[in-house]
Amino acid sequence: MPVPEIILSAFADEAANHKTALEQFSALASVGLQYYSPRFVDVRSDGNIQHVVDLNKTDTNALKKLHAEFGMHVTSIGSRVGKVKLLDVKDGSHNTFVPFRKYLSSEVTRTIKQAVALDTKLIRGFSFYHPQTDPPKDYVDQAVDQLGQIVDLCAKEGVVYGLEVEANLIGQDGHLLAELSKKVNSPNMVCIFDGGNLVSQNMTPGECYEEYLAMKKHIGWIHIKDYRAKRGARRGGPVDEDALKNFVPSNIGDSLHEHILRDFRSEIPKAQRKMKKLGVPGVFLELEPHLKGGGQFGGFSGPDGMGVAARALCSLLDYVDIDYHLRTFDDVCEARGF
Repeated sequence: MPVPEIILSAFADEAANHKTALEQFSALASVGLQYYSPRFVDVRSDGNIQHVVDLNKTDTNALKKLHAEFGMHVTSIGSRVGKVKLLDVKDGSHNTFVPFRKYLSSEVTRTIKQAVALDTKLIRGFSFYHPQTDPPKDYVDQAVDQLGQIVDLCAKEGVVYGLEVEANLIGQDGHLLAELSKKVNSPNMVCIFDGGNLVSQNMTPGECYEEYLAMKKHIGWIHIKDYRAKRGARRGGPVDEDALKNFVPSNIGDSLHEHILRDFRSEIPKAQRKMKKLGVPGVFLELEPHLKGGGQFGGFSGPDGMGVAARALCSLLDYVDIDYHLRTFDDVCEARGF
């Protein structure tokens, strides 16, 4: 039986001290990666850091030239879509509200346009903030309605919306994400598992694994992030994302990545068929380690931290017998035209 293979990727801005595109691509290329998700980037190395969705056409084209120079390809747009309030109510949070029709015509439309411009079929997105005083399950149907409209716009451009599990959102665990996915019921929406985003809600390793099992049939790709939960901490209530500081490599955290990847191994062929049918090259495992800190809209690992995180993941993949590709001498020769 052939060994299943995944595609390694990373959020490149995590690897760059100053967020320049040159730093980002140099760090990832040296680790051996050929795919990345853009998020925050200084294209011209002039100190002007922008979210990738906010780049103008000139800077987008400059970024694409650097892709060719460094042999990089875009995995997904690391978007902010869905990280706004579902309702315009005061709930003690600092989250913003944007009327949905306006949101569709601005943030969502621009994100899809940038995905097409950067030659990717994937957008990483979220499931909206419910009022933090209420349980998220009370708002599933409204979220499904809005997510469905976003996914319909994505489908018109041949783009896939990846719904990431994350604290404080309606889709804050695997069961809720699976419910959202079932109700939206579109091939152009898949789910993104992220163990660190579960454990950081003070879930136990066993609970994290159960949430993975609940959503695994809906997974399109996986973010690799891990966390050490506070022992004895109680779950419930909003998570202060900017105060999280116990992120660790995937081989020493509480997310049970070894067990999850060992189980996911048998799902990879089916997931590959699903993703390739949508025009995606395969199933991505994407590093988003946050080893030097993380928050609501991003994180940081540095070039050293990204190297540590990549080696930790590769050691796990070797252990559970999942194949992957890092740059080889043949790739270097091909880039030189040999």
